[in-house]
Amino acid sequence: MSIQTKRVAKKVTLTTISKMKGVEPITMVTAYDALFARLFDGEVDMILVGDSLNMSFLGKDDTLSATMEQMIYHTQAVCNGASLPLIVLDMPFGSYTSAELALKNATRAYQETNAQAVKIEGGKERADIVKALTTNSIAVLGHIGLMPQFVRSDGGYRVRGRDREDIEKLIEDAKALEKAGAFAIVVEGVKPEAGKAITEAINIPTIGIGAGVEMDGQVLVWSDMFGFFEPFKPKFVKQYLDGAKLIKENLKKYGDEVKKREFPSDKYTY
Repeated sequence: MSIQTKRVAKKVTLTTISKMKGVEPITMVTAYDALFARLFDGEVDMILVGDSLNMSFLGKDDTLSATMEQMIYHTQAVCNGASLPLIVLDMPFGSYTSAELALKNATRAYQETNAQAVKIEGGKERADIVKALTTNSIAVLGHIGLMPQFVRSDGGYRVRGRDREDIEKLIEDAKALEKAGAFAIVVEGVKPEAGKAITEAINIPTIGIGAGVEMDGQVLVWSDMFGFFEPFKPKFVKQYLDGAKLIKENLKKYGDEVKKREFPSDKYTY
């Protein structure tokens, strides 16, 4: 594909995503601003405005400090930059501890942004919350497996689906979310056999991140996949670009040219 050609030619909707299950793998990346959202527009099926922004761009150790105000601000920016992907707002920690609170915050997300869905972490224990949103015309992307918002209560990041018992629990979670009306489910940090079993057990799409190739789609954090986030690299991240190296090399060129008074030359002077 040439860089001039958009892969996605028209607006992606919930119906589009639903029809892709078992037909065409779904592509999803994170974005947090209009600049990068515009670059991703027409190249991916979905954009997640993830609470990972507080790790990637605020320098926090986990995602738990993100607020509704931050998520709404960044989702507004992403919606200003991208018009074709289906855009999902990641509901931050503490914003959906009850059905009533979840409905209040998700309604606000819909009213103040053009996001087409919200994402909620949790399995069958959150099914009632998902149901409260979907019955009020708010689309929900579920999230099971390794859940970043549970990192402190779980004692760290733990891979799921290591045995049949845990795989069955994950399948129960996925079925409960499907029954509650979720249009798709992110499955993070599970063994490939677990990802495959979950995908085969439900009729809605699964989007994997560290869950193997046999999912209905894949998602990555853009700053991970393009090599801008340097503190650590999860095993499941493939770096398609060494962004940090490119930035540093060219920033050095700029600094050298300024110090030597080579920039700005006549070409860049009025």
